[in-house]
Amino acid sequence: MPEVTLNGPDGRLEGRYHHSKQANAPIALLLHPHPQHGGTMNNRLVYAMYQAFVKRGFSALRFNFRGVGRSQAEFDNGQGELSDAAAALDWMQGHNQNASGCWIGGYSFGAWIGMQLMMRRPEITGFIAVAPPASIHDFSFLAPCPSSGMIVHGDDDKVVPVAAAEKLANKLSSQKNIEIDYRVIAGADHFFSSHMDELCAHVEDYLDKALPEAEAK
Repeated sequence: MPEVTLNGPDGRLEGRYHHSKQANAPIALLLHPHPQHGGTMNNRLVYAMYQAFVKRGFSALRFNFRGVGRSQAEFDNGQGELSDAAAALDWMQGHNQNASGCWIGGYSFGAWIGMQLMMRRPEITGFIAVAPPASIHDFSFLAPCPSSGMIVHGDDDKVVPVAAAEKLANKLSSQKNIEIDYRVIAGADHFFSSHMDELCAHVEDYLDKALPEAEAK
């Protein structure tokens, strides 16, 4: 899991990258939760998603948004972080010019950034959004949503009520040719503190189902 340094829009970004040995392997970019609330690329949930993609033959990258760890610049309320994510995707594509697919995974703040990036980058073919902050940020930009994906939430989330995630999932599911696999984990809070195994099982199960379908299209 080599350490990498990316050139971000406002300075260097610190990352961890796994390059697949498979020819034309798909790529996955994983985005961490809120920088001002302790979010880093080493968040155990982000790491688990990263490993789930690596295990399935992806080249995968997770990185620290600006101002986190050794990444330069300062927190920018989402705008700069979206630019960071775009630069990270550019970097990945530069190292995987014949990638057979492109996925994005994000947790909380990272899910919000990832879904914005998805609107700007049509090559993103699938997503996993864990605890998207649908009661905190406006997700109306997903009109139409460009890709199918998974939303997973805890029903005891005190930060983002599960009703907000359900409303988002229903809205996206109603769009033409979009399939949202919406899963609720009973008893889980926003941090999935005692439900990590269950969350990981849902992510793995979804990828095992969605990846063959994506390849068939």
